[in-house]
Amino acid sequence: MIVNVSDYGDREDKKFIEYSVSGLSEKQLDYLKANLDEDIVVRDDVLTLTMYFSDELYPFQSDVAKIRLDDFISREEIEMNVFISSFLEDM
Repeated sequence: MIVNVSDYGDREDKKFIEYSVSGLSEKQLDYLKANLDEDIVVRDDVLTLTMYFSDELYPFQSDVAKIRLDDFISREEIEMNVFISSFLEDM
């Protein structure tokens, strides 16, 4: 499974992060679509998951995040990979 942050910022006055997830089986894609509450779209075997955050919980808001943005993006990708992997263990 490969997780990438494909977009982030403000959308309709909400902070968001959009993740692109590839390398999943059709069964895994179906399981995630049926069991996650976040906004999910699947195109060409790539799952796009969008999560919305309050201002306080948005991970890219700090001054450090602005200076070391690549590090924060990498951390988000790793955390989402771990989250999806652990979620799929219940499959």
